[in-house]
Amino acid sequence: MHHFDYKDGELCAEDVSLTRLAEEVGTPYYVYSHETLTRHFRVFSEAFASVRHLICFAMKSNSNLAILRLFGAMGGGLDIVSGGELFRAAKAGMPYERIVFAGVGKSDEEIAYALEKGVLLFNVESEEELVNIGAVASRVGRQARVAIRVNPDVDPQTHPYITTGLKKSKFGIDINRAREQYRTAASLEGVEPSGVHCHIGSQITSSSPFADSVEIVARLVGELRGDGHDIRYLNLGGGLGITYHDEAPPLPSDYAAAILPKLKDLGCTLIFEPGRVITGNAGILVTRVLYGKENPEKRFVIIDAGMNDLIRPSLYQAFQDVWPVEEAARERPRHVTDLVGPVCESGDYLAKDRDLPEFYRDDLVAVMSSGAYGFTMASNYNSRPRPPEILVRGEEYHIIRERETYDDLVRGEHIPAFIEERRIP
Repeated sequence: MHHFDYKDGELCAEDVSLTRLAEEVGTPYYVYSHETLTRHFRVFSEAFASVRHLICFAMKSNSNLAILRLFGAMGGGLDIVSGGELFRAAKAGMPYERIVFAGVGKSDEEIAYALEKGVLLFNVESEEELVNIGAVASRVGRQARVAIRVNPDVDPQTHPYITTGLKKSKFGIDINRAREQYRTAASLEGVEPSGVHCHIGSQITSSSPFADSVEIVARLVGELRGDGHDIRYLNLGGGLGITYHDEAPPLPSDYAAAILPKLKDLGCTLIFEPGRVITGNAGILVTRVLYGKENPEKRFVIIDAGMNDLIRPSLYQAFQDVWPVEEAARERPRHVTDLVGPVCESGDYLAKDRDLPEFYRDDLVAVMSSGAYGFTMASNYNSRPRPPEILVRGEEYHIIRERETYDDLVRGEHIPAFIEERRIP
């Protein structure tokens, strides 16, 4: 569900006209719906109201400070994967005891930073990392609570780039080696094995992979407790999918119904790391048509947003729906079209071989479901400033990240004197 609808013939974010936004802030721009964000977070959390739980939003999907602050105010925490994300979390005012630190390549500096701040848990991805966290913790005089990430080898039936829980994955450890790894953890000074972590993938559209993996991991928790480990947290990761096109993913309530019966006697605090399911359909990218172009083989519509603004279609061959901002445009003749950007790459497209209505110069186009892995994956490729982010609530809008300028593109760059003094003929 989202709050992007046609009103009086024009697409709006809640009660704000997207045309008005384009006139006042320019294009392209990202816009998020406050009502959609809060509803999605609330519905996910309420699905697990019967058990102790913490919703740690996966901020890699959307790391804007305003959105992080919103979820913190709703009682949520954060799943982070870098020192930079920890810094952002702090700037947003998130309590450190609601933060879990994941990722396969934590540096010593990042580990020490997180220990200093007192994050809730480190999700540990390898034996070497486990030993190193212990060494860093001892060196700085802190205790690191850890949850080892285990791979139950359950196929999540999603894109291979976002499949993370198989034996061949770079993430986590084989669940068959888990008890051995927890023995190692218990032997390390500075390490407190406190939880188990499992994340099998992203954009999962069926409850069965979740149910299968939870059954396996719950059994492991029992075995670890039998070995004498005080396992208090079970982190089940994220991965619940959304509707981009014709997918029919389970609702959070369906997800809860599939896994809670398998966990009822465990007594752990459950941690979840949803990202896309909270913000994906709460944001869109609005772009303007620059030109139309046809050749004997193809019809193109060239827009002012490109793969540097939204890389999912190019990187994952992902489908994201395309809506004209003017409702009447939906009734125009339709053609098989590529919606392409200005970036100098053949892979620069936001929609490929898509049945779309005719678009004309200056038409506004909304690329739907862009609230997750949109701006956070944007870049300055081709020296293109990144677009602004806007949050709408009712009839109000707020710029929560300003559009970058050309000066921003060269900020921090320097020409050494021995080059500066050379004359350009």
